[in-house]
Order: sequence, then structure tokens, then C-alpha cells
Amino acid sequence: QVKWKGKDLFDLVCRTLGLRETWFFGLQYTIKDTVAWLKMDKKVLDHDVPTEEPKTFHFLAKFYPENAEEELVQEITQHLFFLQVKKQILDEKIFCPPEASVLLASYAVQAKYGDYDPNVHKRGFLAQEELLPKRVINLYQMTPEMWEERITAWYAEHRGRARDEAEMEYLKIAQDLEMYGVNYFAIRNKKGTELLLGVDALGLHIYDPDNRLTPKISFPWNEIRNISYSDKEFTIKPLDKKIDVFKFNSSKLRVNKLILQLCIGNHDLFMRRRKADSLEVQQMKAQAREEKARKQMERQCLAREKQMREEAERTRDELERRLMQLKEEATMANEALMRSEETADLLAEKAQITEEEAKLLAQKAAEAEQEMQRIKATAIRTEEEKRLMEQKVLEAEMLALKMAEESERRAKEADQLKQDLQEARESERRAKQKLLEITSKSSYTQSMNSSTTALSTDLPSFNLISESLSFDFKDTDMKRLSMEIEKEKVEYMEKSKHLQEQLNELKTEIEALKLKERETALDILHNENSSRGNSKHNTIKKVS
Repeated sequence: QVKWKGKDLFDLVCRTLGLRETWFFGLQYTIKDTVAWLKMDKKVLDHDVPTEEPKTFHFLAKFYPENAEEELVQEITQHLFFLQVKKQILDEKIFCPPEASVLLASYAVQAKYGDYDPNVHKRGFLAQEELLPKRVINLYQMTPEMWEERITAWYAEHRGRARDEAEMEYLKIAQDLEMYGVNYFAIRNKKGTELLLGVDALGLHIYDPDNRLTPKISFPWNEIRNISYSDKEFTIKPLDKKIDVFKFNSSKLRVNKLILQLCIGNHDLFMRRRKADSLEVQQMKAQAREEKARKQMERQCLAREKQMREEAERTRDELERRLMQLKEEATMANEALMRSEETADLLAEKAQITEEEAKLLAQKAAEAEQEMQRIKATAIRTEEEKRLMEQKVLEAEMLALKMAEESERRAKEADQLKQDLQEARESERRAKQKLLEITSKSSYTQSMNSSTTALSTDLPSFNLISESLSFDFKDTDMKRLSMEIEKEKVEYMEKSKHLQEQLNELKTEIEALKLKERETALDILHNENSSRGNSKHNTIKKVS
């Protein structure tokens, strides 16, 4: 509405989002290439906003927490910070080293897709996702498939983390990056030297224009006595009067106003963190703990339900596999039985043929014997006829002898075939008996399968209707929850060491594929800081 003040519009946005931690956020707009924030106590249309329609404001985090896990209470607050920090890293407004970029990408994937499932998340499922800064992609001779493989390897390790947990892990890593939460402004000191002023949750920092990672001087909020500006000149008075007052000039008066706004807001939050929580924050934290406990119980119930169903499915699959095995055994037994029957028929046919051949040979032997007797009875008058007759008798005797041997051999062969026929019939009898045994096992397995199907049908199903969920949180429950949270903190400290080892391992692995000529100035500065063992926090302590 025309008469609305900045607070009216801001409150409407917060109510729409269900956001209660409003002190971190603001409505941002751009005027003459300079960023500005909507003032709460001033009418919206009285601001120096652009005249074109529609008027555009961006709902963004104006101030950042020192420790996201301790300060961000609501899940919607965590989600909004996650989205903003993720965009700043991808847009390279926050410098992030390659190995940390891969780890952050894996948590972003966990937050979006849930637990890794190799049957669902197949090769190429991240092809359309923007997960890494373009600077990191261009720095290495690696294909998109190689990047996806490394992101997926870490993504698979995050199994069991809900969306809010994955987003919080993302923020916990991002908050240690040097440029996280810092607003930079171009300034000049009294000598006219160009510098950068950084304003963040910890204090004011002075940088070289070419090095936004490592400050030259830092002024923690608790060591600053007064901040003021006159026209374009800005003055920082340290608490220790022995230290010289620091003065600098900005490019525009509007920039000095913005710097002072950010200083006041960050200083207020800095002091607020070091006091006892207000009643509102205490209530929000209590509600958040209850909500976390409720979700944890829901996840446990769902996990039990899922485990029971997986066990039932495994049992069913095992029974189905056993049934298929028994069917295969039955088929093989049937085939063996058919082969035995065919063999028995062939042996019987061959035995019959052999018997007929033996009878035929015996008949021929008898005929040869008769012929021999007839020849002997014939009287041969002449010596020549007698000699010829003796020769024929000898040949007939030899033929008869051969016929007798052949008849005896055929008789033995017939006996052997009869014996083989008996063995084949015995094998047929055993195959039939085994088939009967397998048939009885199959009927038993089918009965077991039907009972398992009934079991899986009777498994308890978990209903997520909110009216059926009620929890009674007693003091003992809250104490137990507190102990679990402490335990989680200890486990996190142990995991952080493992995490650092993993980051170093990935850095070493991809180092061989790096294109040195594509390194940016920030890459080089970050590598120098890492080699010296400098981190964001210990650097600020050194230069304070």
C-alpha cells in the first residue's frame, strides 16, 4: 500500500515465509549501481528507489551468524541461508577451494535428492545440476562425468541425513571460508592508497584490493569504541586510546551510510550473542528442540518400518529363489527320467535284435552240421573225389567251429544287454523316487511362501497423519535428548578430522589434472595460506 513503511512490507514477507528470526534479513534494492537496504521506519515510496514499475526488492540475509549451528534456530532460516550462501559460492562471490566445492556439492545433492540409491541415481543424474563454480571446473582437465563420480562418492556417505541436516552441514563448512559473510567496500586511506573495507560478524577488516582472503588489519567489534562518518570520511576509534584513530574515504556518501548500517547491525548481534537469550529466542529454541525430537522419533519409526519391510522382501525373494531352484531341480529330474526311459527302450530293442541274431546263427550252425553229416555219409569212389571230399569236410568243420564261436559271442552279448536293461530300469526307478521327493518339497515351499505373503501383508504400516501423532515430552526425555546432542557433538569432532583427511586426499588426487596457467589470484593466495597453515579465524587473530 502507498502509505506502508519498510517494516510493513518486511513483516508481510516474514509472515508469508513463517520466519521469526527476522533480525538476520532485510529487503535490498539497487540505486545507481549501489546496493541499499530498505529502512524499517521510513515509507517505502520515500526511499530513493528506481522509478520504473514494478519496483523490485530482494529478500536477503543482511547479517550473518558467527556459528550457524548454534544461532540459526528455525529450519526456514537455515534453508534461506543455505540457498543464499550456495548461490554466492556458485557465482564466485565467495571463494571456495576445489576440494571443499566437491564436498559442499555432495551435501547440496543430499539436501535435494535424499539418500543415495544406485538403482535410482544412475550415471548422468547430475548432468543438468549446477553444483560447482565455473572457476573450479575450468581449473582441471576433468570431464563432467569425472566430477559427478567424485561428488557421488561423497554423496553416498551422507546416507540417513535429512534435508535440514545436510543444509546445516553445508553451512558449517561454508562459514569457515574466508569471504563468507563479508561485505566489501572500496576505500582510500589518508595517503590516497586504494584499499578494501570488509564488514562481517566478527568486526571490520582492511584488505589489499588484490587480496580479499587475508586482511592486513582487523578491528574486532569488542575493541571498537566508536564509528562515525562526516560526508565521505569515515572514522574508526579503537577502544585502546593508545592506538591511532583509523580514517578513510569512500566514493559516495550513500556508501558511508550503508557501511554504518552494517556496522551497527553486526555490532548489535555481536553483543547480543554474548548475553543470555531473550525470552522469544528461548521459546523458539525450546520449540525447535521439541520439533527436532518429534522428527527424530518419526524418522526412527520410519526407519523401523522400512527395515521390517526390507526384511520381509528379502525373505520373500529368498523363498522365490528357493522355489525357482526346486523347479529347476524338478525339471532336471524329469529330463533325467525321460533319458532313462529312452535308454531302457533302446537297450530292450537292442537285446531283442541280438537274441534274434543268436537264433539265426544257431540255425545256420545246425544246417552246417547237417551238411557235414551228409557229406560224410556220401561214398566217394575215386581217390580224387575222396581228397576233394576231405577238403570240403575240413572247410565245413572250420565253418561250423566259427559259427559256434560267433553264436557263443552273441549269446554273451545278449546277456550283457539284459544286465544293462536291468540297470537302466533301476535308474528309472530312482529318478521317479527323487521326483516324488522334489514334488513334496515344492508343495511345502509354496505353503511357506503364502504364509510369508500373509506376514508381509500384516506388517504394521506407519501413518503420517498429524492427528495421530502425539508425544509427551518429560524431563527425562529432554535430558536424554540433551545427552544425545552432546554425543553428536563429540562424534562430529571426530568426524571433522576424518573429513579433513578426505579433503586432502581429494586435493592430492585431482592435483595432477590441474591447469596451473588457469589459476586465479585467489587460488594462488589460498594455496599460500594453506601451506602456511593459516585459516580464517587464526588470521584474524594475528592481525587484530
